[in-house]
Amino acid sequence: MVRKEDCTDHFLAFKIAAAPLYHSILQFMKSITVLLLTLLIASALNAQTLPLSAEDLTVFKPAAGGTTAEQAFEQWLTREFVAMTEQRSTAFEKMIKSAAACRKWQEERRQFFLERIGGLPERTPLNPQITGTLNGKGYRVEKIILETRPAFHLTADLYLPDTPPPWPAVLVPCGHSHEGKAAGQYQLICMLLARHGMAAICYDPIGQGERYQMLDTTRERTVFDDAPHVKVPHPNVRLMCTTEHTATGLSSALIGANVAQFRIWDGMRVIDYLQSRKDILADKIGCTGNSGGGTETAYLMALDDRIVAAAPGCYLTTFVKLIETKGPQDGEQNIFGQIAFGMDEADYCIMRAPKPTLICAGTRDATFDFGGTWEVFRDAKRFYSRLGSPETIDMAAPDAPHGFTLQLREAVTRFMSRWLLGKDVLVREIPSLPDSFTDDELRALTLPDWTPEQLQCTPKGQVLLMPGERSVFQINADSATALRKSRESAWNSMDEVAKRKAIRETISARADDTTPGIEKFGIIERVSCTITKVAIAAEDGLKLPALLFVPKKPGRKATLYLHGTSMKADAAPGGPIEQLVQQGHTVLAAELRGIGETKTGLRRKAFGAGRFGRDNLEILTAYLMGKSYVGMRTEDVGRWTRVLKTMADEVHLLAIGEAAIPALHAAALDRAAYKSTTLQEMIPSWESLVGATEAVDQSVNTVHGVLRRYDLPDLRRMIGKISK
Repeated sequence: MVRKEDCTDHFLAFKIAAAPLYHSILQFMKSITVLLLTLLIASALNAQTLPLSAEDLTVFKPAAGGTTAEQAFEQWLTREFVAMTEQRSTAFEKMIKSAAACRKWQEERRQFFLERIGGLPERTPLNPQITGTLNGKGYRVEKIILETRPAFHLTADLYLPDTPPPWPAVLVPCGHSHEGKAAGQYQLICMLLARHGMAAICYDPIGQGERYQMLDTTRERTVFDDAPHVKVPHPNVRLMCTTEHTATGLSSALIGANVAQFRIWDGMRVIDYLQSRKDILADKIGCTGNSGGGTETAYLMALDDRIVAAAPGCYLTTFVKLIETKGPQDGEQNIFGQIAFGMDEADYCIMRAPKPTLICAGTRDATFDFGGTWEVFRDAKRFYSRLGSPETIDMAAPDAPHGFTLQLREAVTRFMSRWLLGKDVLVREIPSLPDSFTDDELRALTLPDWTPEQLQCTPKGQVLLMPGERSVFQINADSATALRKSRESAWNSMDEVAKRKAIRETISARADDTTPGIEKFGIIERVSCTITKVAIAAEDGLKLPALLFVPKKPGRKATLYLHGTSMKADAAPGGPIEQLVQQGHTVLAAELRGIGETKTGLRRKAFGAGRFGRDNLEILTAYLMGKSYVGMRTEDVGRWTRVLKTMADEVHLLAIGEAAIPALHAAALDRAAYKSTTLQEMIPSWESLVGATEAVDQSVNTVHGVLRRYDLPDLRRMIGKISK
């Protein structure tokens, strides 16, 4: 038997014995290698072909200390965003000169807000159920189920004082806790309010607690699919609450609504329920919530006049500060076009002026910048002052982190007592609190009374496990079906000019017939063609790259080749692009903004592409500005088309993946520009996404309200024959 170690020993023995010969052979091989490299370099300089391994198809080189290509698009978006907020600030300064102008400002923003969330549904029977009770110290809990829409249920825990009724009542919408209403800090604020003579109702938002919308009943889990280090609140829950919120947000956006509509309507229906009870004072309703619950409180207090006193916590900051730090948050926290319209977060307070409002924040909040919170308070205070009520808006800002902390719970309870009970009282959740303590020590001193199982309202722990229950996706899909019936009639009655106008308005694409100049960055020679690296200016400070493949014997045919990943994707020798070149086509392999070298998402690199795409933050930034990636990229397709038309009589359009929908729009807006259109890897319709719980990386294709005007098949019919 020959052993491995024997073979090694024999080789070493041979190497030692033959060392002189071995050295001579090695020197000879080195000499040959140097000679061959010299010949190759000379050949590359003088011949027609550059070896594939040496081809560098990158157009933009990073400048020392300058902006990289992948930063350019994000920075352009930020500059545009900041400019819009500055316009709002200028308009605000002009407006607050009179009370009448202030009232107009309020009403315009209320109407805009309601329209952008898709309006509100009709009131239907709540069919309330009390499924159990719990007795605590100084209060009791009723476990409640409400039907806020047909076959769509809300779960809530109502904390009632042990003093004689009737009582004022405070809504406590939840922040982003996976356990929803059962989370410790929400139990604690409800208990504190109840012990001070006020009823408090904490309810699960969609995507949290007992109201997850994307269950998997085929198997049970112990941790989230998208966060394996986090325990699930229920075995059939698979995705984190933040993931669900954004997924339902994308579904809602396509039909011209916002998932915030569901959150707002839930709160309004809870108020309806409270006012129906004889033990609740119908004209003494308050609202307070933290983080995502702060968002919900801000929305409700702006739109529902029945809320006498409101205390949004750990949410209000300026959008500029938000964009500079964390970036846009969940789907419900972004209202389409609100920055372009001039509605910042201060306006949620302003819309309800002069009703009592307490802005709650932690000075060490790492999620919502406290400097921005001061700016919100300043604008709101000035507005309230103009209306003659500066004392009805205030701020509680303890030296504390993000959260419904003890300090904020006490401040909110004092505030609610003043405005709902007419009493100024001293509130101490812990009677003998130490003089100094850490955040962790304070949390250890404040423990909730109940487990999630004890506070559970539904039989199986999730509303979607109740017979006949509908999800947000099913409700939105029904809306999309209804929209299709009305949309098709309107669309078919339009002529071509009206359709093109509707398309541009929907995707916010500007009409432009100018041809941008080309900037050249280098040349690569191949046997079949010459490749020129080029770029055009898409916006001020934003350039887009391309590779121009020109055959050795060019004709007058050309193809605009748009790959959704990169211009390099099909650019290898012998690949799809070179095959077109060999057929005599000049090929412009171009990139649209946010693709390839200008791909955004620097802040998301650590988390991978994710369910919504690495560039989801930038997509939501554009959404706030009233822009869509589809619209901006459609403009880019038009620019590249006009460039290519200067080189050829006949232009063919080929687009793949992310580039396909913008290319489809460009072809529909200018059918005469293209001899043929080929679209690959494109979704069949937007309507197919509305009810889909498994749509991955589709944020980039989202256009707000598009299904109110048209769908992708309508554009295909405008173009005629499309190749795949």
